[in-house]
Amino acid sequence: MATDQPDFFWSYLPFWAVNYGLALVMWCCVGRFFLFFFVAGRQPNNYIWRSFVALTDWWVRPVAYVTPRLVNPFYMPLVAAFWMYALRVALFLTLRLWGMTPSLGAASP
Repeated sequence: MATDQPDFFWSYLPFWAVNYGLALVMWCCVGRFFLFFFVAGRQPNNYIWRSFVALTDWWVRPVAYVTPRLVNPFYMPLVAAFWMYALRVALFLTLRLWGMTPSLGAASP
C-alpha cells in the first residue's frame, strides 16, 4: 500500500532523537532530586546515584551558574529540569515552524 506520507520514524529521526534525549536528561534531573532523599547521604558510592549524577551533572552545573544564589543548591536539579523542559518546548516550536515534526492529522486513504 503506497501512501504519500513520509515514513513516520525515519523522516523525523532528528526530532525524535533530540526530543527523547532531552526528555531523558529532564526526567533524570527529577529522579536525581527525589533519589537524594534515599541514597545520597547514606551511600554516596551507590552506582545508581552515580549514574544519575553522571547523566545530569553536565546540565545542572551550567544552570547553577546562571541561577541566582537565592535558590538553594538542594533544588538545583529541579530548576535544571524546568529549564530543560523549557528548552524542549522551544525546540519543538522551532522544529514545528521548520516542518520537521510529525503532524497529528488523519491519514487519507
